[in-house]
Amino acid sequence: MKVLILEDEIPAQMQLKRLLSVHYPDAVIAATLDSVDKAARWLTSHSVDLIFMDVELSDGICFELFNRIPVMPPVIIITAYEHYALAALKKSAVDYLLKPVGDPEFVTAVEKCCKKSDKSQDLQSLGMLMSQTQDYKQRFVVKLGDQIIVVNTKDIAYFYSEEKSTYIMTKEGKHLLSDASLESIEEQLNPHEFFKLSRSCIANISAISSISRHFNSRLRIELQPPLNQHVLVSRQRVPAFMKWIEGDLD
Repeated sequence: MKVLILEDEIPAQMQLKRLLSVHYPDAVIAATLDSVDKAARWLTSHSVDLIFMDVELSDGICFELFNRIPVMPPVIIITAYEHYALAALKKSAVDYLLKPVGDPEFVTAVEKCCKKSDKSQDLQSLGMLMSQTQDYKQRFVVKLGDQIIVVNTKDIAYFYSEEKSTYIMTKEGKHLLSDASLESIEEQLNPHEFFKLSRSCIANISAISSISRHFNSRLRIELQPPLNQHVLVSRQRVPAFMKWIEGDLD
């Protein structure tokens, strides 16, 4: 296993190296870098199996790296701050660990990464084949007065129902009436991008602005643009929702 350590604090670098030497003595540390820019330049000509990444680096926030490198290796975020967890999940980080990192959670995260990596390799060719045979809906056609409007699916924040009607909310905040039911819409959407949060709402992962615990083991979801109704994920749906937001779909 070849790894990259992206961390600007020397004590944290040393701790990661200790954990690797104890639990994965065969691991090769390909490089230890301290900035987004250095990592972006290094990754254009090198490959690794895993990246250990702090959030706040010497020249900015690590999530900028995901925008600069089209295909990222598996990433484990290690930071002292809890409030970056949702952003890390949206960037498909394999795990999110809080400093100081203990041995058990470190091993669990690495093993999770290894399983995910093996699974990705096994499914890569199958995924390519499926993409050729299974097409998800790319756009929706809706009426607005005398106009017919075409909305690209990638521009939709969420779908929701209210008083027996179905609506589309775009990422720009446009509110459009749809003739389709939520059930028929759900069948046409890419399940990696959209999830049915409740009986009345299907959301794009990019529209989720916050997740908080709610009464009776449910989750409360805040969407952007805001929705004028509470969005609660039921206790029964929470496990499937967490797998979805972590990108762990079979």
